Amino acid sequence: MSLIRLDDISIEFGDVPLLTRASFTVEPGERICLIGRNGAGKSTLLKIITGQITPDSGEIHYQQHLRISQLEQALPGAIERKVSDVVREGLSEQQTLIDQFNELSQQSMDKQGLKELEQLQAQIDAGGGWQVDKQVETIISQLDLPADKTLAELSGGWRRRVALGKALVSNPDLLLLDEPTNHLDISTIEWLEHKVRGYQGSVIFITHDRSFLQKLATRIVEIELGNLISWPGSFQNYLKLKEQAIEEETTRNALFDKRLAEEEVWIRQGIKARRTRNEGRVRALEAMRVQREQRAKRQGKAKISVETSEQSGRKVIEARSISHSYSGQQLINNIKIKIRRGDRIGLIGNNGVGKSTLLKILLGHIEPDEGSVKLGTNLEIGYFDQIHRELETDKTIAENVGNGKEYIKINGKDRHIIGYLRNFLFAPKRAMTPVSALSGGERNRVLLAKLFSQPSNLLILDEPTNDLDVEMLEVLEEQLIQYQGTLIIVSHDREFLDNVVTSVLVFEEDGQIQEYIGGFSDWAKRGKGLKIADTQDHPSGHIVDSDMTNNAQKKDQGKLSYKYQRELDALPALIDQLEKDIATLEEKTANPDFYNKDYSETQPVLDELGEKQKALDTAAERWIELEEMKA
Repeated sequence: MSLIRLDDISIEFGDVPLLTRASFTVEPGERICLIGRNGAGKSTLLKIITGQITPDSGEIHYQQHLRISQLEQALPGAIERKVSDVVREGLSEQQTLIDQFNELSQQSMDKQGLKELEQLQAQIDAGGGWQVDKQVETIISQLDLPADKTLAELSGGWRRRVALGKALVSNPDLLLLDEPTNHLDISTIEWLEHKVRGYQGSVIFITHDRSFLQKLATRIVEIELGNLISWPGSFQNYLKLKEQAIEEETTRNALFDKRLAEEEVWIRQGIKARRTRNEGRVRALEAMRVQREQRAKRQGKAKISVETSEQSGRKVIEARSISHSYSGQQLINNIKIKIRRGDRIGLIGNNGVGKSTLLKILLGHIEPDEGSVKLGTNLEIGYFDQIHRELETDKTIAENVGNGKEYIKINGKDRHIIGYLRNFLFAPKRAMTPVSALSGGERNRVLLAKLFSQPSNLLILDEPTNDLDVEMLEVLEEQLIQYQGTLIIVSHDREFLDNVVTSVLVFEEDGQIQEYIGGFSDWAKRGKGLKIADTQDHPSGHIVDSDMTNNAQKKDQGKLSYKYQRELDALPALIDQLEKDIATLEEKTANPDFYNKDYSETQPVLDELGEKQKALDTAAERWIELEEMKA
């Protein structure tokens, strides 16, 4: 039985329709990723599911006593509340049921009262039972949360973990995640991936992180022009099916346009040659005109461009033996860096290790404690700052980007600001909207439009991908790949780094900043773990796994015992078999007819796929542990 079924849901804000007679179901055990352009209605759909927003029309059907929890997009505030109290908030409904049961049990019982009591007991048991304190303690232990600390004492990564604990403590049937990787560093993202992959309930999530998406999604649901389009299987499968669908649509549109042209010729000839016409054919032609007009209203692909100024000198930046500390913590220790014209460098590191500080030292915004920095000649710098991204919210998009002017210089020519903003997917009417009314992704697009309208030959981007939809992200990648100047990027988006940069500077666990040729994946194959700025801010993952290394060292300081060596020898074959089994099962779920089958046929396959994926994760982690013991 479906957990949720949405039938013919419609909703619009002002004159903007977000969903038009859209239908959608969620089955047990699914991990569904919602994709679509910024402002398409992804977050709105989550709010409809949770009941925060009521649709204009349509019906929503829930499985009886369905438990839903949501990890909000925004980080919890740094407030003076204990972690344990915040996590307990996730059990407020459970506590209400317990209170209702206790109150009802004190009353005299008739048949109806006994039935209500039984239903309450069933709901309480399904939600984790009667011991609320124990549930809170269990989730705090599982997530290794500092129960007695306040949120004000925790960094962003840990506050995100607390929010997840609050969402998971009620053992929900459906978990909703809205941009869960925002503000998280690489180690924490990988920890979150592992937690979500092993979750027993259903999950609906929104993300711009394609690596996160590819690892977790069992189905893609796309919001396009008010419709909900379901694509079975992984993100890679979606890309393949989407490309085929676009090719087929292009062919259909060409045939449609040919027929429409023929009908337009017919009606003109008919008016001249006959006093009476085939009214049915005339009505069909009018319907075709409407259909063609609707197709013309579709937004095209973004066509952003990055203004490039004259070439800089060959030497862009040279840092000589720089060291720098902050609040008593050594961030940078005797580092030498040479950046030459045309270099494309990515900075990789966990939160708080000093990536943004290093950028500011290289730009001359901060003086290092030791050493010196020399900038090259003829530099035109474009800087996308992670912190100080300021827009005048009371002014329109056009006023912010054009600084009040109607025309701006693009490629040496005057371009009307409205035409320029069209390339960033802002329709003329939307371009005149105040910034205060925009979503997070739309604001990021405005910032990029403003930055890229200024000529540069050194472009520095500090976390540019947050809140961007996947399509805009891919277009940004294309433009940065073609950029002729020098590029320095700070990002936790692993695929973005792989696609754009040619070398990386990594803040590694030994406190050094090492350079590697290639992107994130190239470093991950041969680099060390990442430096941890705050041991309470970074749950261990497969990149930074200090707990695993310490355990391995405690178990064995030398070679493996015979028992462990036999276990290690058997693991590669097991991992290989599990990967083959998973590939076979994913092929089944990728079949377009798979989700049209009866629940009794689809659920066993999905259950088996989930079990195999968990077994693969366990085997891979064990293999890493034994290899480290051996080393």
